[in-house]
Amino acid sequence: QVQLVESGGGSVPVGGSLTLSCTASRKTFNFMGMGWFRQAPGKEREGVAALEPDGMKYYADSVEGRFTLSYTAKNTVSLQMNSLEPEDSAMYYCAAMAGTPSSNKWNVGRWYEYWGQGTNVTVSS
Repeated sequence: QVQLVESGGGSVPVGGSLTLSCTASRKTFNFMGMGWFRQAPGKEREGVAALEPDGMKYYADSVEGRFTLSYTAKNTVSLQMNSLEPEDSAMYYCAAMAGTPSSNKWNVGRWYEYWGQGTNVTVSS
C-alpha cells in the first residue's frame, strides 16, 4: 500500500507560478510510474503529466512547455507550473501505478492504483 500526499496548491494571478509536490509513504519512484491529473468543476478528469521510473516524461498538450515534472526529494515528485492560465484552475491529484505509464496509458486514470487526496489550484484573471 502506498499513501500519496499532495501539497502546494493555492491561488495565483494569471501568469503566476506554483509548485505542487507529491510525497509517497515509501520509496516508489524507482519502480512506479507517477502521474498528475486534474479535474475542474463540471469537467472530466484529465492527465496533466507523468513520469516513468526510467525518467521518461509525458505532458498534456495544454501544459507542454509550461509545466515540468521531476523528482525533487526522497519519495517526492513535483510539478512546477509556470505561466498559469485560468484554464489551469482545478483540483490536482497525484497518482502512482506499478510499472511504466507508457505513451498510451500515462493519462488514463484507471491504470493508476494509488491516488492522493488532491490539492486545489485557482488562477484568477
